[in-house]
Amino acid sequence: MESDPVLTLADLESWSRPEPSLTVLGHPIGHSLSPPMHNAALAQLSRGDPRFSGWRYFRFDIAPEDLPRALGLLRQKHFRGVNLTVPHKVIAFDLVAATDGRARPVGAVNTLLSTPAGWRGFNTDGYGLRMGLRAALGLDLARASVLLLGAGGAARSAAVEALQCGCAALWLANRSQKRRDALLSLLRPLAGPIPVRAFDPADSADFETGAIVINSTSAGLRPGDGSPLDLGRLPRPAGVYDMIYNPPRTPLLLLAEKAGIPCANGLSMLVHQGAKALEIWTGVPAPELAPAMAAAVERLGKANG
Repeated sequence: MESDPVLTLADLESWSRPEPSLTVLGHPIGHSLSPPMHNAALAQLSRGDPRFSGWRYFRFDIAPEDLPRALGLLRQKHFRGVNLTVPHKVIAFDLVAATDGRARPVGAVNTLLSTPAGWRGFNTDGYGLRMGLRAALGLDLARASVLLLGAGGAARSAAVEALQCGCAALWLANRSQKRRDALLSLLRPLAGPIPVRAFDPADSADFETGAIVINSTSAGLRPGDGSPLDLGRLPRPAGVYDMIYNPPRTPLLLLAEKAGIPCANGLSMLVHQGAKALEIWTGVPAPELAPAMAAAVERLGKANG
């Protein structure tokens, strides 16, 4: 990671790199594996196509209040594409010139493409989750009962993807009734005949056996965090997927391992949402990009393990 320094708004203000540049913005951003993952894919592309020889992916730590200025500077400095992570996905939705059809129902964007009219916003998180579940656990959102933990931007994308894939039922767990109700209001017009229910994770609920449990909350990111849900209170799930990838074994995943439930962290989602973003910027199909990205994060895991 030493070759991928954490840059700041001051670095962006003095930016003068002429070659095509890509970046991820977050606050904090030091934990991000996106730069080495994307740069590995770009290196592979450049070996087969000289058009990509000067492309490079960076990371900037940008505070929420500085996001409008940062997006303006990135346009001025001729950045081709931007990824957005916490806390920028929802904030940026109202700052872009246009949004892709799959991003509009989510109300959040995680990928921006520079166009003559301004930034065009996309959301590749849903695609990343769908493909990540298949790759890591062999599970499909179609016709599955989904138990989703969280009500923020990541939960929105996961819920919309589950509904668009034709899940059998969707359960939303969040401790804040206000946030649960807001997400329910967003989703019900999209759900059609699919039942969508919300509950407090501290309360009992009538779940079905064989549901897919997906954590989109931040519970597990910090040392001392507990699990966002007591898996022992549920009928046995088909699998548990935690969008968090660092640390690789969260309290929720440790509970799943102890119970012998198939489980995985969010590395596979990171790979596939990143591959989709790079497809948007380069035009190269995501399935062709994903293997190089997966190999890069696997190497990092071994180096840090």
